[in-house]
Amino acid sequence: MSVKTITCIGCPMGCRLNVRMESGQVKEVDGAGCGRGAVYARQECVCPMRMVTSLVCVRERRAPLSVKTTRPVPKERIFDCLKAIHAEQAVPPVEIGEVIVKDVCGTGVDIVATGKIAENAECGMSDVQANNVVQDNR
Repeated sequence: MSVKTITCIGCPMGCRLNVRMESGQVKEVDGAGCGRGAVYARQECVCPMRMVTSLVCVRERRAPLSVKTTRPVPKERIFDCLKAIHAEQAVPPVEIGEVIVKDVCGTGVDIVATGKIAENAECGMSDVQANNVVQDNR
């Protein structure tokens, strides 16, 4: 039996968890200050998962679009997911929650926009800057 000590990231408390493992299975978790700790430790020690956030280029724009996974992906697939994200290019208009990459790297998880890009924004300007230009020209 082996003991692994990890820091829980399930809540802001950051508890130090002692996880007793046997034959690749979690047998016991000590040190959790809330119910999330044991759940986190079991997942982290068997199949660690992470949310991925990044930026994607936007066609004919200088400013990138922020994106994220809809669910955590296996930790060992993070860099594959980032390569796939960086190979994409968003096409305006883009709404928050719009799928930018479907089933990234065969994980069953989509990459979605976390920002909005209007179709009428001028090249290289943010939506706010473009809106100011339109108002100034009225």
